[in-house]
Amino acid sequence: MEKSCISVFLLLVAVSYALAKNDGKRDTKEVKETKPKLPQTLSRGWGDNLIWTQTYEEALFRAKTSNKPLMIIHHLEDCPHSQALKKVFAEHKEIQKLAEKFVLLNLVYETTDKHLSPDGQYVPRILFIDPSLTVRADITGRYSNRLYAYEPSDISLLYSNMQKALKLLKTEL
Repeated sequence: MEKSCISVFLLLVAVSYALAKNDGKRDTKEVKETKPKLPQTLSRGWGDNLIWTQTYEEALFRAKTSNKPLMIIHHLEDCPHSQALKKVFAEHKEIQKLAEKFVLLNLVYETTDKHLSPDGQYVPRILFIDPSLTVRADITGRYSNRLYAYEPSDISLLYSNMQKALKLLKTEL
């Protein structure tokens, strides 16, 4: 009787273990399917081959020490205007090449620095900061009510504004 009880007990343990193991695999698969896809790099899709900074403070430090202008892109992951601009920005070969000459930061949150929202907090918004840490309020987009906004159709203006930010840096040296 004792041997048969031990045999039944071991059989139950083995079956329980096998069932628990299968359930664990199924749960892991379900978690992977429901988990949102996270960006692979700090680029968040704006240019995976570019070097991006992680924080505003790091970006300011790099701009000052490298003597490069800083380009800050304010956007939201669920904003259709931000997504449309990101797609055009990432696919534009000349912009991607020119962006290598900048310290780059893309933000999906607002900073406490009020200089980064001179005319309001909207997205997408792109601002340039020179190595002296001065926001270049004179480098604007084409909209009078959102001075630093760009749309996909404004990509050539953004490119020329990037060139302007680099030229201003050279004339000030």
